[in-house]
Amino acid sequence: MRDKFSSFDVARIVEELQDMIGARMRKAYQPHYEQIVLKLNRKGLPSTDLVIVRGKRMYTSQRDRPMPSKPSQFAMVIRKHLNNARLIGVKQYGFDRVIELVFERGIGEIKIVIELFRDGNVLLIDTDGIIIQPLTHANYSTRIIKKGLEYAPPPASLDPRNLSRANINQLLDESEHDLIRTLAVRANFGALYGSIACSNANLEESIISNLMTIEQRDSLEKSINHMVKELSENKFVRIWVDDINSLKKWNEISENSERDSLSSTIIEVAPINVPYLDKDMAIEIESLSLCFDILYGTHDAAAFIRREEEKLVNSGKGEGERQAKLDRRSAQQKLAIDRFLQRAAINQELGKSIQENWDHVNDILEQFNSAIKNENWQSIEAKLKDASWVGKLNPAKQTIVAYLPDEDGDPGASITLQVDKNVHQNAQRYFEDARSQKNKAVGARRALETTELSKTMESKKAAKNAAAGRLKESKRSKKFWFEKYRWSMLKNGNLIVGGNDAKGNDNIVKKHLNSNDLYFHADLHGAASCSLKLSEGFEVNSISSDNIPEGIISLKIVQNLSGEIEDARDLPKETHQEAAQMAVCWSRAWGSGNAAATVFHARPSQVSKTTESGESLGRGSFVVRGKRSWYKDISLELGIGIGVINGVPLPILGTPDTISSIFPRWAKIIPSKEKKENIANKIAKSTGLSQDDVLSCLPPGGCSMVNHGLIP
Repeated sequence: MRDKFSSFDVARIVEELQDMIGARMRKAYQPHYEQIVLKLNRKGLPSTDLVIVRGKRMYTSQRDRPMPSKPSQFAMVIRKHLNNARLIGVKQYGFDRVIELVFERGIGEIKIVIELFRDGNVLLIDTDGIIIQPLTHANYSTRIIKKGLEYAPPPASLDPRNLSRANINQLLDESEHDLIRTLAVRANFGALYGSIACSNANLEESIISNLMTIEQRDSLEKSINHMVKELSENKFVRIWVDDINSLKKWNEISENSERDSLSSTIIEVAPINVPYLDKDMAIEIESLSLCFDILYGTHDAAAFIRREEEKLVNSGKGEGERQAKLDRRSAQQKLAIDRFLQRAAINQELGKSIQENWDHVNDILEQFNSAIKNENWQSIEAKLKDASWVGKLNPAKQTIVAYLPDEDGDPGASITLQVDKNVHQNAQRYFEDARSQKNKAVGARRALETTELSKTMESKKAAKNAAAGRLKESKRSKKFWFEKYRWSMLKNGNLIVGGNDAKGNDNIVKKHLNSNDLYFHADLHGAASCSLKLSEGFEVNSISSDNIPEGIISLKIVQNLSGEIEDARDLPKETHQEAAQMAVCWSRAWGSGNAAATVFHARPSQVSKTTESGESLGRGSFVVRGKRSWYKDISLELGIGIGVINGVPLPILGTPDTISSIFPRWAKIIPSKEKKENIANKIAKSTGLSQDDVLSCLPPGGCSMVNHGLIP
């Protein structure tokens, strides 16, 4: 079933939306990147959602739909300009797939323009026609869609409501393509309504447009005029269902909620008649909005949930997401099995019915094959227009649709016959298809068994990891800026960063050493240049999450950590002492066998690349002038804990005193001859952290670990 509007559908929706004139705009939402929802209130009536699926469809709905708690930027712009605005007009641009909603607020008018072609767009436009905000910027050959520019609609296409014979001749003469493509694309009819125009005119869709005769053009003109008349006069919309059983079910229900379950039986929807579909399989519905709400309302109403699920699947995080993916796969496989078995049963019964009505089917085949010897398919189709036992012909596939007699001898179930095959071969084709569907069901059952086994294993794994306090691994496309360097958290939450090589030292001083920070450096050649940040750091989240295992602390990044303190020199002495200890541990002192070392700090203004005359500096080196503050006999030991920073699980490094006071699960790291890769591997396996993250936070050189609950 098509999910996109054509120009005929847009014309009908615009007519239906005239009933919404006078409604007030209450809210705007963007539950998914592809969807905008405008909530409109009419006096004395329940609120109505105007659902816009970009590039596809637009309809009204009154379904309950989850919405994001935080509106998108585009939704906020609409709210700002249209809060409580009154809808005063709805129109279609010519006969294009463009709809204009005109709102009145104060003394001015603001428009929302919805483009339902290509990828689609939604634009907010002011009184002067200037684009306030588009949903997406676009650059076409004839126009540019951008904030601040005047809105230019797409070039006007053919409008069949104001069509002259000269317009038709020009359209056909300028096209070397077949008729259906000319009508669908160049005339903006779309595939469905192009086929309707050809069928009404008894014209082959494959006729080359500029070679059509006068008589054929006459027929096409009459067909288009008839379609336009139907569009303006019909006050209902038809849906066509796939079989007689579906028709009976549709006629038995009355509630819209019950219709949702039958949406899969719909094969077409149109505000005008589709002549090549069985009129007895058609049902009249009061509006096109309701039809599309039945077809796609459930899917569109779950847009926000779908968006969140997409995020989980795309990010690939943890057991919960994998479990959700397996659940969805299991549900899809169960539906597929039911669908395969249903199709198999239907084809099996049709094959039996063909055999039981052998003479009836044989007569149809013989009469048709006799007629085709003297005439072509087109002429036979014209003669069979009112035939009761034969339906649509398909010359390309050499098939015809025939009807089997029901209990009363009237046309009943439809079958597709290949005219070059006999009755037995046609029946056998249905039996073979039934067998194929059963085989697919068997394959789907095997796949379902595999999925269910994976679900069981995933549940056991999740339970085991939860009992062990393991975190979910986080696969990220972008890391925090400080992860490019050595970094750690000090007792008051302050962040200290240090270069991990000569280039890193340069970047620390040039990019991350502000005038109110402090520069720390161990009194050793090649030691890391470190910046103690005054305002940037971490705070413990006051609201804990059930998704975080016990003993792991949730942190958030803050930019105004120090409050009224204006210079890092005024931070507590304990903070300076901790910063000095980190600077020592990031130096070559860690692997030298020393038990302690010396560090100094200086103001950023004292650090320079400028040397005395005749001297030079290597990359990553700096000259420090003026008075320095010294820290002697700094011990070489570190603490490591586990935190979740802005939702990202990471190892947190600091002094043992700081880490042990904040993190219930932690470990002490001391110099040793053991390779740090072994320590990183052990921590990663037992905690669920990324091994690369753990390895990057460990000091240079060998080390050993004294566990204090970090590893359960």
